[in-house]
Amino acid sequence: MRILLTGATGYIGGRLAPRLLAAGHHVTVLARDPTRLEGRPWFPQVSILQGDLLDGEGEWTRQLEGFDAAYYLVHSMNSGSGFEGRDNAAARHFCEAARHIPHTIYLGGLMPRSTQVSRHLQSRASTGDILREHLPVTEFRAGPIIGSGSASFEMVRYLTERLPVMVAPKWVKNLVQPIAVRDILAYLIEALNQPPLGIVEVGAPSAMTFKEMMLGYAQVRGLKRFIYPLPVLTPGLAARWVGLVTPIPNSLAVPLIEGIVQPLEADISRARELFPMIEPLPYIEAVELALIKISHSDIETRWSGALGEGPTYRLIDWEGTIREERTLHVDADPEAAFRAFCSLGGDRGWLVMNWAWRLRGMMDRVVGGPGLRRGRRDPQKLLPGETVDFWRVEEVREPKLLRLRAEMKVPGRAWLQWEAWPEGSGTRLVQSAIFRPQGFPGVLYWYSLYLVHKYIFSAMIRSVGKLAETQPAPTDTPPNQS
Repeated sequence: MRILLTGATGYIGGRLAPRLLAAGHHVTVLARDPTRLEGRPWFPQVSILQGDLLDGEGEWTRQLEGFDAAYYLVHSMNSGSGFEGRDNAAARHFCEAARHIPHTIYLGGLMPRSTQVSRHLQSRASTGDILREHLPVTEFRAGPIIGSGSASFEMVRYLTERLPVMVAPKWVKNLVQPIAVRDILAYLIEALNQPPLGIVEVGAPSAMTFKEMMLGYAQVRGLKRFIYPLPVLTPGLAARWVGLVTPIPNSLAVPLIEGIVQPLEADISRARELFPMIEPLPYIEAVELALIKISHSDIETRWSGALGEGPTYRLIDWEGTIREERTLHVDADPEAAFRAFCSLGGDRGWLVMNWAWRLRGMMDRVVGGPGLRRGRRDPQKLLPGETVDFWRVEEVREPKLLRLRAEMKVPGRAWLQWEAWPEGSGTRLVQSAIFRPQGFPGVLYWYSLYLVHKYIFSAMIRSVGKLAETQPAPTDTPPNQS
Protein backbone atom coordinates (compact mmCIF):
# COMPACT_ATOMS: atom_id res chain seq x y z
CA MET A 1 0.00 0.00 0.00
CA ARG A 2 0.92 3.66 -0.30
CA ILE A 3 0.94 4.92 3.27
CA LEU A 4 1.06 8.48 4.62
CA LEU A 5 2.61 8.73 8.08
CA THR A 6 2.35 11.77 10.32
CA GLY A 7 4.12 12.05 13.67
CA ALA A 8 7.21 10.12 12.57
CA THR A 9 9.44 12.06 14.98
CA GLY A 10 7.33 10.81 17.90
CA TYR A 11 7.63 7.73 20.07
CA ILE A 12 5.10 5.57 18.19
CA GLY A 13 5.59 7.00 14.71
CA GLY A 14 9.35 6.46 14.86
CA ARG A 15 8.77 2.75 15.55
CA LEU A 16 5.91 2.32 13.12
CA ALA A 17 7.81 3.56 10.06
CA PRO A 18 10.40 0.73 9.86
CA ARG A 19 7.70 -1.90 10.50
CA LEU A 20 5.57 -0.58 7.65
CA LEU A 21 8.61 -0.67 5.38
CA ALA A 22 9.43 -4.22 6.48
CA ALA A 23 5.88 -5.23 5.55
CA GLY A 24 6.49 -4.02 2.01
CA HIS A 25 4.51 -0.78 2.10
CA HIS A 26 5.56 2.46 0.41
CA VAL A 27 5.77 5.07 3.16
CA THR A 28 5.61 8.84 2.78
CA VAL A 29 6.37 10.85 5.89
CA LEU A 30 4.76 14.24 6.41
CA ALA A 31 7.22 16.23 8.54
CA ARG A 32 7.51 19.86 9.53
CA ASP A 33 11.32 19.64 9.62
CA PRO A 34 12.67 16.59 7.72
CA THR A 35 16.22 17.24 8.95
CA ARG A 36 15.15 15.87 12.35
CA LEU A 37 14.58 12.49 10.71
CA GLU A 38 17.89 12.25 8.87
CA GLY A 39 19.61 10.15 11.52
CA ARG A 40 16.96 7.42 11.50
CA PRO A 41 18.20 4.21 9.82
CA TRP A 42 14.98 3.99 7.80
CA PHE A 43 15.15 7.58 6.51
CA PRO A 44 16.61 6.71 3.06
CA GLN A 45 13.72 4.27 2.44
CA VAL A 46 10.82 6.72 2.88
CA SER A 47 9.56 9.57 0.77
CA ILE A 48 9.43 12.95 2.48
CA LEU A 49 6.63 15.49 2.25
CA GLN A 50 7.51 18.68 4.08
CA GLY A 51 4.62 20.45 5.72
CA ASP A 52 3.15 21.77 8.95
CA LEU A 53 -0.32 20.55 9.93
CA LEU A 54 -0.95 23.94 11.54
CA ASP A 55 -0.52 25.57 8.13
CA GLY A 56 -3.82 24.91 6.39
CA GLU A 57 -2.69 26.73 3.24
CA GLY A 58 0.65 25.00 2.82
CA GLU A 59 1.76 23.18 -0.31
CA TRP A 60 1.42 19.83 1.50
CA THR A 61 -2.38 20.18 1.50
CA ARG A 62 -2.40 19.67 -2.28
CA GLN A 63 -0.27 16.52 -2.26
CA LEU A 64 -2.34 13.98 -0.31
CA GLU A 65 -3.92 12.14 -3.22
CA GLY A 66 -3.13 8.57 -4.23
CA PHE A 67 -2.62 7.17 -0.73
CA ASP A 68 -4.33 3.97 0.39
CA ALA A 69 -4.20 4.82 4.11
CA ALA A 70 -2.89 7.43 6.51
CA TYR A 71 -1.71 7.36 10.13
CA TYR A 72 -2.54 10.36 12.27
CA LEU A 73 -0.13 10.25 15.23
CA VAL A 74 0.05 13.93 16.09
CA HIS A 75 -0.76 15.70 19.34
CA SER A 76 0.41 18.75 21.28
CA MET A 77 0.61 17.16 24.74
CA ASN A 78 4.02 18.62 25.50
CA SER A 79 3.72 22.05 23.88
CA GLY A 80 2.35 24.33 26.57
CA SER A 81 -0.83 26.36 26.87
CA GLY A 82 -3.28 26.52 24.00
CA PHE A 83 -2.61 22.92 22.98
CA GLU A 84 -6.34 22.20 22.54
CA GLY A 85 -6.67 24.83 19.83
CA ARG A 86 -3.56 23.60 18.04
CA ASP A 87 -4.78 20.00 18.17
CA ASN A 88 -8.16 20.94 16.72
CA ALA A 89 -6.68 23.16 14.02
CA ALA A 90 -4.20 20.48 12.92
CA ALA A 91 -6.94 17.84 12.76
CA ARG A 92 -9.24 20.08 10.68
CA HIS A 93 -6.47 20.97 8.24
CA PHE A 94 -5.63 17.29 7.87
CA CYS A 95 -9.27 16.37 7.25
CA GLU A 96 -9.57 18.94 4.49
CA ALA A 97 -6.38 17.79 2.76
CA ALA A 98 -6.92 14.03 3.28
CA ARG A 99 -10.56 13.82 2.18
CA HIS A 100 -9.65 11.43 -0.66
CA ILE A 101 -7.75 8.96 1.54
CA PRO A 102 -10.01 5.92 2.15
CA HIS A 103 -8.74 5.00 5.64
CA THR A 104 -7.16 7.08 8.41
CA ILE A 105 -5.82 5.34 11.53
CA TYR A 106 -5.58 7.41 14.70
CA LEU A 107 -4.13 6.60 18.12
CA GLY A 108 -6.00 8.31 20.94
CA GLY A 109 -6.33 7.79 24.67
CA LEU A 110 -8.75 5.84 26.84
CA MET A 111 -11.52 7.97 28.28
CA PRO A 112 -12.70 7.66 31.90
CA ARG A 113 -16.30 6.58 32.45
CA SER A 114 -16.90 9.60 34.71
CA THR A 115 -17.72 13.12 33.53
CA GLN A 116 -14.46 14.49 34.94
CA VAL A 117 -12.04 14.36 32.04
CA SER A 118 -8.63 16.05 31.92
CA ARG A 119 -8.01 18.72 29.29
CA HIS A 120 -5.37 16.56 27.62
CA LEU A 121 -7.57 13.47 27.34
CA GLN A 122 -10.46 15.65 26.18
CA SER A 123 -8.22 17.12 23.50
CA ARG A 124 -7.25 13.64 22.30
CA ALA A 125 -10.94 12.68 22.17
CA SER A 126 -11.83 15.91 20.38
CA THR A 127 -9.20 15.19 17.73
CA GLY A 128 -10.77 11.76 17.21
CA ASP A 129 -14.23 13.32 16.94
CA ILE A 130 -13.04 15.73 14.24
CA LEU A 131 -11.33 12.97 12.27
CA ARG A 132 -14.34 10.62 12.46
CA GLU A 133 -16.73 13.40 11.49
CA HIS A 134 -14.94 14.06 8.20
CA LEU A 135 -12.98 10.92 7.32
CA PRO A 136 -13.30 7.10 7.37
CA VAL A 137 -11.37 6.39 10.59
CA THR A 138 -10.17 3.64 12.88
CA GLU A 139 -9.46 5.20 16.27
CA PHE A 140 -7.55 3.08 18.76
CA ARG A 141 -7.90 4.22 22.34
CA ALA A 142 -5.12 3.10 24.67
CA GLY A 143 -3.96 3.69 28.23
CA PRO A 144 -0.35 3.98 29.44
CA ILE A 145 2.05 2.53 26.87
CA ILE A 146 4.76 0.31 28.36
CA GLY A 147 7.99 0.02 26.40
CA SER A 148 11.61 1.06 26.53
CA GLY A 149 11.74 4.83 26.38
CA SER A 150 8.00 5.49 26.73
CA ALA A 151 6.99 8.32 29.06
CA SER A 152 4.63 6.15 31.11
CA PHE A 153 7.24 3.44 31.57
CA GLU A 154 9.95 5.96 32.48
CA MET A 155 7.68 7.51 35.10
CA VAL A 156 6.95 4.12 36.71
CA ARG A 157 10.58 3.08 36.44
CA TYR A 158 12.19 6.12 38.00
CA LEU A 159 9.65 6.48 40.79
CA THR A 160 10.13 2.84 41.73
CA GLU A 161 13.91 2.75 41.36
CA ARG A 162 14.58 5.94 43.30
CA LEU A 163 12.02 5.85 46.11
CA PRO A 164 12.07 2.86 48.49
CA VAL A 165 9.15 4.41 50.37
CA MET A 166 6.51 6.45 48.56
CA VAL A 167 3.71 8.64 49.89
CA ALA A 168 1.32 8.74 46.93
CA PRO A 169 -2.09 10.23 46.12
CA LYS A 170 -5.09 8.05 46.90
CA TRP A 171 -5.86 7.72 43.20
CA VAL A 172 -2.84 5.44 42.75
CA LYS A 173 -5.46 2.83 43.70
CA ASN A 174 -7.53 3.64 40.59
CA LEU A 175 -7.62 0.99 37.88
CA VAL A 176 -5.78 1.69 34.63
CA GLN A 177 -5.16 -0.54 31.64
CA PRO A 178 -1.63 -0.33 30.28
CA ILE A 179 -0.55 -1.87 27.00
CA ALA A 180 2.80 -3.03 25.62
CA VAL A 181 4.23 -0.88 22.83
CA ARG A 182 4.62 -3.96 20.59
CA ASP A 183 0.86 -4.60 20.89
CA ILE A 184 -0.01 -1.00 19.96
CA LEU A 185 2.20 -1.32 16.88
CA ALA A 186 0.58 -4.65 15.99
CA TYR A 187 -2.91 -3.12 16.15
CA LEU A 188 -1.87 -0.14 14.06
CA ILE A 189 -0.41 -2.34 11.33
CA GLU A 190 -3.22 -4.93 11.32
CA ALA A 191 -5.77 -2.14 10.93
CA LEU A 192 -4.55 -1.77 7.33
CA ASN A 193 -6.22 -5.13 6.59
CA GLN A 194 -9.58 -3.94 7.95
CA PRO A 195 -12.13 -1.38 6.80
CA PRO A 196 -12.51 1.75 8.95
CA LEU A 197 -13.75 0.49 12.33
CA GLY A 198 -14.56 3.60 14.34
CA ILE A 199 -13.49 3.46 18.01
CA VAL A 200 -11.64 0.37 19.24
CA GLU A 201 -10.38 0.23 22.84
CA VAL A 202 -7.20 -1.79 23.39
CA GLY A 203 -5.15 -2.82 26.40
CA ALA A 204 -3.45 -5.58 28.34
CA PRO A 205 -5.53 -8.65 29.30
CA SER A 206 -6.51 -7.07 32.62
CA ALA A 207 -6.60 -3.69 34.35
CA MET A 208 -4.52 -2.91 37.42
CA THR A 209 -3.92 0.01 39.76
CA PHE A 210 -1.03 2.39 39.26
CA LYS A 211 0.24 1.19 42.63
CA GLU A 212 0.24 -2.36 41.28
CA MET A 213 2.15 -1.15 38.22
CA MET A 214 4.93 0.23 40.44
CA LEU A 215 4.98 -2.83 42.69
CA GLY A 216 5.00 -5.07 39.60
CA TYR A 217 8.04 -3.22 38.28
CA ALA A 218 9.69 -3.60 41.69
CA GLN A 219 8.97 -7.34 41.57
CA VAL A 220 10.68 -7.70 38.20
CA ARG A 221 13.71 -5.77 39.46
CA GLY A 222 13.86 -7.62 42.76
CA LEU A 223 13.21 -4.45 44.79
CA LYS A 224 11.24 -4.07 47.99
CA ARG A 225 9.03 -0.99 47.86
CA PHE A 226 6.40 0.50 50.18
CA ILE A 227 3.64 2.77 48.89
CA TYR A 228 1.30 4.61 51.24
CA PRO A 229 -1.67 6.46 49.66
CA LEU A 230 -2.62 9.86 51.11
CA PRO A 231 -6.16 11.27 51.01
CA VAL A 232 -5.05 14.65 49.61
CA LEU A 233 -2.42 15.35 46.99
CA THR A 234 -3.48 17.39 43.97
CA PRO A 235 -2.54 16.34 40.43
CA GLY A 236 -0.52 19.54 40.08
CA LEU A 237 1.61 18.78 43.15
CA ALA A 238 1.97 15.15 42.12
CA ALA A 239 3.10 16.19 38.63
CA ARG A 240 5.73 18.53 40.10
CA TRP A 241 6.97 15.69 42.29
CA VAL A 242 7.22 13.44 39.23
CA GLY A 243 9.10 16.21 37.42
CA LEU A 244 11.56 16.43 40.31
CA VAL A 245 12.20 12.70 40.78
CA THR A 246 12.05 11.47 37.18
CA PRO A 247 13.37 12.71 33.81
CA ILE A 248 9.79 13.62 32.79
CA PRO A 249 9.36 17.44 32.61
CA ASN A 250 6.37 19.02 34.36
CA SER A 251 4.75 19.86 31.02
CA LEU A 252 4.51 16.15 30.24
CA ALA A 253 4.06 14.90 33.81
CA VAL A 254 0.82 16.90 34.16
CA PRO A 255 -1.06 15.06 31.36
CA LEU A 256 0.37 11.71 32.46
CA ILE A 257 -0.82 12.25 36.03
CA GLU A 258 -4.16 13.69 34.97
CA GLY A 259 -4.66 10.60 32.85
CA ILE A 260 -4.74 8.32 35.91
CA VAL A 261 -6.67 10.56 38.33
CA GLN A 262 -9.82 8.78 37.10
CA PRO A 263 -10.05 5.02 36.44
CA LEU A 264 -9.10 4.16 32.85
CA GLU A 265 -10.37 0.70 31.99
CA ALA A 266 -10.66 -0.57 28.43
CA ASP A 267 -13.43 -2.71 27.03
CA ILE A 268 -11.21 -4.94 24.90
CA SER A 269 -13.96 -7.34 23.78
CA ARG A 270 -14.29 -5.66 20.37
CA ALA A 271 -10.51 -5.67 19.86
CA ARG A 272 -10.45 -9.41 20.58
CA GLU A 273 -13.22 -10.00 18.07
CA LEU A 274 -11.70 -7.87 15.30
CA PHE A 275 -8.04 -8.79 15.87
CA PRO A 276 -7.96 -12.39 17.13
CA MET A 277 -4.38 -12.75 15.85
CA ILE A 278 -3.13 -10.26 18.49
CA GLU A 279 -2.75 -11.54 22.04
CA PRO A 280 -1.76 -8.56 24.21
CA LEU A 281 1.08 -9.15 26.66
CA PRO A 282 0.45 -9.04 30.40
CA TYR A 283 1.95 -5.99 32.10
CA ILE A 284 4.78 -7.91 33.80
CA GLU A 285 5.97 -9.36 30.48
CA ALA A 286 5.89 -5.90 28.90
CA VAL A 287 8.09 -4.58 31.73
CA GLU A 288 10.53 -7.48 31.35
CA LEU A 289 10.87 -6.88 27.61
CA ALA A 290 11.38 -3.15 28.11
CA LEU A 291 14.16 -3.78 30.62
CA ILE A 292 15.85 -6.25 28.26
CA LYS A 293 15.83 -3.60 25.52
CA ILE A 294 17.32 -1.04 27.90
CA SER A 295 20.03 -3.42 29.11
CA HIS A 296 21.09 -3.99 25.49
CA SER A 297 20.88 -0.26 24.64
CA ASP A 298 18.35 -1.24 21.99
CA ILE A 299 15.90 1.66 22.34
CA GLU A 300 14.39 2.63 18.99
CA THR A 301 12.62 5.81 20.11
CA ARG A 302 12.12 7.74 23.31
CA TRP A 303 9.44 10.10 24.58
CA SER A 304 11.78 13.10 24.29
CA GLY A 305 12.80 12.36 20.70
CA ALA A 306 10.66 15.07 19.12
CA LEU A 307 12.00 18.53 19.90
CA GLY A 308 8.80 20.09 18.59
CA GLU A 309 7.73 23.56 19.67
CA GLY A 310 8.65 22.96 23.29
CA PRO A 311 11.11 24.88 25.48
CA THR A 312 14.65 25.50 24.30
CA TYR A 313 16.05 24.06 27.53
CA ARG A 314 15.73 20.49 28.80
CA LEU A 315 17.35 18.70 31.72
CA ILE A 316 17.33 14.98 30.98
CA ASP A 317 18.32 12.45 33.64
CA TRP A 318 18.16 9.06 31.97
CA GLU A 319 19.99 5.75 32.14
CA GLY A 320 22.54 7.15 34.57
CA THR A 321 23.42 10.07 32.28
CA ILE A 322 22.43 13.68 32.97
CA ARG A 323 22.04 15.92 29.96
CA GLU A 324 21.38 19.67 29.85
CA GLU A 325 20.25 20.55 26.36
CA ARG A 326 19.74 24.06 25.01
CA THR A 327 18.69 25.12 21.54
CA LEU A 328 18.73 28.45 19.74
CA HIS A 329 17.79 29.58 16.26
CA VAL A 330 20.55 31.70 14.72
CA ASP A 331 20.47 33.79 11.56
CA ALA A 332 23.50 32.11 10.05
CA ASP A 333 24.18 29.02 8.00
CA PRO A 334 25.33 25.75 9.62
CA GLU A 335 28.89 26.33 8.39
CA ALA A 336 29.08 29.63 10.30
CA ALA A 337 27.67 28.03 13.45
CA PHE A 338 30.16 25.17 13.12
CA ARG A 339 33.08 27.61 12.78
CA ALA A 340 31.86 29.47 15.87
CA PHE A 341 31.76 26.56 18.27
CA CYS A 342 34.91 25.01 16.80
CA SER A 343 36.83 28.20 17.69
CA LEU A 344 36.23 28.00 21.46
CA GLY A 345 39.01 27.47 23.96
CA GLY A 346 42.68 28.33 23.73
CA ASP A 347 43.42 32.06 23.39
CA ARG A 348 39.79 32.90 22.57
CA GLY A 349 38.53 31.30 25.77
CA TRP A 350 34.95 30.17 26.34
CA LEU A 351 33.14 33.46 25.68
CA VAL A 352 31.41 33.55 29.09
CA MET A 353 33.03 34.08 32.54
CA ASN A 354 36.52 33.23 31.35
CA TRP A 355 37.77 33.96 34.87
CA ALA A 356 35.64 31.06 36.14
CA TRP A 357 37.07 28.74 33.49
CA ARG A 358 40.61 29.80 34.51
CA LEU A 359 39.76 29.19 38.17
CA ARG A 360 38.41 25.74 37.29
CA GLY A 361 41.62 25.04 35.39
CA MET A 362 43.76 26.05 38.37
CA MET A 363 41.74 23.80 40.68
CA ASP A 364 42.13 20.94 38.22
CA ARG A 365 45.91 21.33 38.14
CA VAL A 366 46.05 21.27 41.94
CA VAL A 367 44.43 17.82 41.98
CA GLY A 368 46.58 16.50 39.15
CA GLY A 369 44.45 17.30 36.10
CA PRO A 370 45.64 19.02 32.89
CA GLY A 371 43.99 22.38 33.63
CA LEU A 372 43.80 24.89 30.79
CA ARG A 373 47.51 24.90 30.02
CA ARG A 374 47.23 22.64 26.96
CA GLY A 375 45.37 25.23 24.86
CA ARG A 376 44.69 24.13 21.29
CA ARG A 377 46.70 23.42 18.14
CA ASP A 378 44.84 25.68 15.69
CA PRO A 379 42.60 28.66 16.51
CA GLN A 380 39.89 27.53 14.08
CA LYS A 381 40.19 23.89 13.07
CA LEU A 382 39.90 20.78 15.21
CA LEU A 383 40.74 17.16 14.51
CA PRO A 384 39.52 14.09 16.41
CA GLY A 385 41.88 13.24 19.26
CA GLU A 386 43.25 16.76 19.69
CA THR A 387 43.13 18.63 22.98
CA VAL A 388 41.27 21.85 23.71
CA ASP A 389 42.29 23.05 27.18
CA PHE A 390 41.06 20.30 29.53
CA TRP A 391 38.90 18.70 26.81
CA ARG A 392 39.69 16.05 24.21
CA VAL A 393 38.02 16.18 20.77
CA GLU A 394 36.01 12.99 20.66
CA GLU A 395 34.11 13.56 17.42
CA VAL A 396 33.97 16.28 14.79
CA ARG A 397 31.73 16.16 11.72
CA GLU A 398 31.82 19.29 9.62
CA PRO A 399 29.52 21.21 9.50
CA LYS A 400 27.17 19.44 11.90
CA LEU A 401 28.74 18.28 15.15
CA LEU A 402 31.54 18.77 17.65
CA ARG A 403 31.80 16.67 20.81
CA LEU A 404 34.44 17.27 23.48
CA ARG A 405 35.21 14.78 26.26
CA ALA A 406 36.35 16.21 29.59
CA GLU A 407 39.76 15.19 30.89
CA MET A 408 39.64 17.36 34.00
CA LYS A 409 39.25 15.58 37.34
CA VAL A 410 35.53 15.01 37.96
CA PRO A 411 33.61 12.23 39.79
CA GLY A 412 32.30 10.77 36.55
CA ARG A 413 32.58 11.35 32.81
CA ALA A 414 31.58 14.58 31.07
CA TRP A 415 31.08 15.83 27.53
CA LEU A 416 30.26 19.15 25.87
CA GLN A 417 28.62 18.92 22.48
CA TRP A 418 27.31 21.26 19.79
CA GLU A 419 25.19 20.49 16.74
CA ALA A 420 24.15 22.71 13.83
CA TRP A 421 21.03 21.81 11.84
CA PRO A 422 19.50 23.77 8.93
CA GLU A 423 16.22 25.43 9.95
CA GLY A 424 14.41 27.71 7.55
CA SER A 425 16.78 30.46 6.44
CA GLY A 426 19.08 29.90 9.42
CA THR A 427 20.34 27.20 11.77
CA ARG A 428 19.10 25.40 14.86
CA LEU A 429 22.04 25.40 17.27
CA VAL A 430 21.89 22.59 19.85
CA GLN A 431 24.26 22.66 22.83
CA SER A 432 24.44 19.73 25.26
CA ALA A 433 26.32 19.37 28.54
CA ILE A 434 26.42 15.65 29.32
CA PHE A 435 27.53 14.03 32.57
CA ARG A 436 27.65 10.42 33.68
CA PRO A 437 28.12 10.58 37.47
CA GLN A 438 30.15 8.01 39.37
CA GLY A 439 28.07 7.09 42.40
CA PHE A 440 26.56 9.56 44.83
CA PRO A 441 29.61 11.91 44.82
CA GLY A 442 29.06 12.39 41.09
CA VAL A 443 25.38 13.23 41.51
CA LEU A 444 26.22 15.62 44.36
CA TYR A 445 28.93 17.28 42.24
CA TRP A 446 26.58 17.90 39.32
CA TYR A 447 23.63 19.25 41.25
CA SER A 448 25.76 21.38 43.57
CA LEU A 449 26.94 23.23 40.45
CA TYR A 450 23.53 23.19 38.77
CA LEU A 451 22.83 26.95 39.07
CA VAL A 452 26.35 27.86 37.97
CA HIS A 453 26.13 25.53 34.97
CA LYS A 454 22.68 26.84 34.09
CA TYR A 455 23.94 30.43 33.94
CA ILE A 456 27.19 29.67 32.13
CA PHE A 457 25.76 27.29 29.53
CA SER A 458 22.73 29.49 28.84
CA ALA A 459 24.99 32.49 28.26
CA MET A 460 27.39 30.35 26.22
CA ILE A 461 24.86 29.26 23.61
CA ARG A 462 23.76 32.87 23.16
CA SER A 463 27.37 33.96 22.73
CA VAL A 464 28.11 31.16 20.25
CA GLY A 465 25.00 32.14 18.31
CA LYS A 466 26.05 35.80 18.23
CA LEU A 467 29.55 34.82 17.11
CA ALA A 468 28.07 32.70 14.30
CA GLU A 469 25.98 35.66 13.11
CA THR A 470 28.74 38.27 13.25
CA GLN A 471 32.08 36.60 12.50
CA PRO A 472 33.36 37.09 8.95
CA ALA A 473 33.58 34.15 6.59
CA PRO A 474 37.08 32.66 6.27
CA THR A 475 39.23 33.74 3.36
CA ASP A 476 41.37 31.33 1.40
CA THR A 477 45.04 31.66 2.33
CA PRO A 478 48.01 29.94 0.74
CA PRO A 479 49.24 26.89 2.63
CA ASN A 480 52.10 27.38 5.06
CA GLN A 481 55.23 26.02 3.40
CA SER A 482 57.38 26.09 6.53
